[in-house]
Parts: sequence; structure tokens; C-alpha cells
Amino acid sequence: MISSQQADLKSEITAMPSWLRRPIGKASEISTVQRIIKQRQIHTICEEGRCPNRGECYAQKTATFLLMGPTCTRSCAFCQVDKGHAPMPLDLEEPQKVAQAVQLLGLRYVVLTSVARDDLTDQGAGHFVETIATIRQLNPETQIEVLTPDFWGGAGVGESGQRQRIAMIVKAKPACFNHNIETVQRLTGPVRRGAKYDHSLSVLAMVKEIDSTIPTKSGLMLGHGETLDEVIEAMADLRAVECDRLTIGQYMRPSLEHLPVQKYWTPEEFDQLGRLAWEMGFNHVRSGPLVRSSYHAGEE
Repeated sequence: MISSQQADLKSEITAMPSWLRRPIGKASEISTVQRIIKQRQIHTICEEGRCPNRGECYAQKTATFLLMGPTCTRSCAFCQVDKGHAPMPLDLEEPQKVAQAVQLLGLRYVVLTSVARDDLTDQGAGHFVETIATIRQLNPETQIEVLTPDFWGGAGVGESGQRQRIAMIVKAKPACFNHNIETVQRLTGPVRRGAKYDHSLSVLAMVKEIDSTIPTKSGLMLGHGETLDEVIEAMADLRAVECDRLTIGQYMRPSLEHLPVQKYWTPEEFDQLGRLAWEMGFNHVRSGPLVRSSYHAGEE
């Protein structure tokens, strides 16, 4: 069984189209970031998620920090981040460590994301806020985007708890509030285990209800078997909650334990979706096979 799965994965990798193969970037720029984050025992989703664009982003003075440890309490079937066992206690020094790393790297634009922490009373919303404040103390010119979980569950279950957590972060005035729906409504269950499509849309709606001046953003990851009509419907759902910005990229299977790729969408198809997104009213769109949530985020 295992050998069959390995053969399938090898075949899948061999069949990967040429447009998904690209150089990783300058080794010196990557190693500098890796050295600084390892010295401080902090994490970036660039490394944990093996992002194909990390060299390019580092060169543009942009990075995405992964807060609250490398272990997620959810078990999404597409994600490379560690899961399946108890997460570590919060590192109370992490906000200072991240702020120092931002300063040392001279980052102009920072994205703060996190694993889901359903084990915490506020699911980590307060940790986001503290990290934003600490970064600004050392780096007042650096812009900060957040890419958050849905904050649904744990203590204060339901919409009221979700709104309280989102409001905490909105009050901190991030440059952009990002939450990814990841896939179309039909596939949310098998792809995003433990998450719900409507809960994700409500995150973006609540941000606008609390403070309409903060740009919102979401992302779709194609290749799980969605149809063109379903993707367009998901884009329309995002516009219905006044989502401003959109990223669309190709899912690439990280390992045998993750969902297999059902389809490699072509660059031309991504271009078509990008044009449709602009026509639908998104004011910033990135659509391409290697696009990820934070790709060229600082240009927005």
C-alpha cells in the first residue's frame, strides 16, 4: 500500500507542469532569514509551509511570521504545518523576538499569521495584538498585515466569541486583515477539516462591520476538484462581504499524507480568473500558479 502511494506521489511530481518549477532564490538571502529566526526560536510560514516564493519575498524585505508555535489544533488536509499532537504553551517573549527579527532584517512589510489555537481562551487574538504593538515600538515605519484563523470555537463558542476576538485585532489597526476561505463551498469539509465556509465569510464581514476602513483579503487554492463555476461563485461570495483583495494559486501536495492534486490549472486559466476578479470589483488581485496568500503583499 505504501509503495503504491509512493509511486502515485512520484508520478504526481513527475507530471507537475513546467510553470510550477522555479528557482528558489538567492541562497544568501534565504540563509540570512533562516539564521535570524532560528536564533530566536521563532517561525515563519515561509519556511514551515515551504513556500516557493520565499526567496523572492525575502529579497523584497517581506516575510510572514507564524505565531504561537509550529503545531496547529486543526487538521486541514492540504496544509504542511505540523498537526496531530498538543501544541506548545505560548512563548510570552515571542512578540519581542519577532519585533527584533523585523528590525534586524529591515523588513518594510510584515505579515503575521498563526496556527489555529482552539486550546486558548481567546484562540490567540490577544497574542496577535501584543505582537503588532511590539513590532511598532521597534519598527514604527513597518506596515503589518494579519492573516488569521477563523477564531470560532473554544471558550465563547459561536458568533459572539468570534466577533470579540476579531474586534481585538481590528482595534489594533492592521494594514490589511486577511482570512483565507482556501477552497469552494462544496469542498470545504474534506479540504479544511474543522472549518466552515460560512464561518470564514463571517470573519471578513465582521471586520468591515467593525471598521470599514481596514482592507480585507482572502485567498483560494485551486486543484482540489473545484469547477470554474464554483470558483466564480466563491469569488462572488467574497465580494458580497466586501472583501477587497484576492489571491488565487495552485495547490501542490506536500506529502503522501495530504490530499492528491486533482488538476493543475494553467497560467491562462489563472489569468482568466484574475481578469474576472478585477471585473467583479476586487481592488487588488494576484492570480497565478505560484501565488500564495502573502505574495507581493507589500505592494498593496
